[in-house]
Amino acid sequence: MSRLIEPLTIGRVVGEVVDSFTPSVKISITYNSNMQVSNGRELMPSVIAARPRVEIGGREIVSYETPQPVIGIHRYVFILFKQRARQTVGSPASRDHFNTRDFAEENGLGLPVAVVYFNAQRETAARRR
Repeated sequence: MSRLIEPLTIGRVVGEVVDSFTPSVKISITYNSNMQVSNGRELMPSVIAARPRVEIGGREIVSYETPQPVIGIHRYVFILFKQRARQTVGSPASRDHFNTRDFAEENGLGLPVAVVYFNAQRETAARRR
């Protein structure tokens, strides 16, 4: 198993969010200029409130929304698709019950070329300090 795919499989991103794929593009996501997202890393909501720096080529389709976990651990996934041709890809109506596979199929995107995720959970006031 590829060392890039293994943490995505262990974290159940491959299987629950996307189908198995072969990474072919590097994606780098950094919060607050020094907090690099790596698969499975836990980041506190206070650290990820601001828009991250995302380093790839392309254009943003859906703008960043601050994670707001209510209870428990939440998984946040960045997925990069390669468009096969010039096309218009609209943003989804809502994040609620969003299905990556359906979105990719509706827009003719195929399999992802890069995926990275992190976990976050609600912070108590004491943890934010």
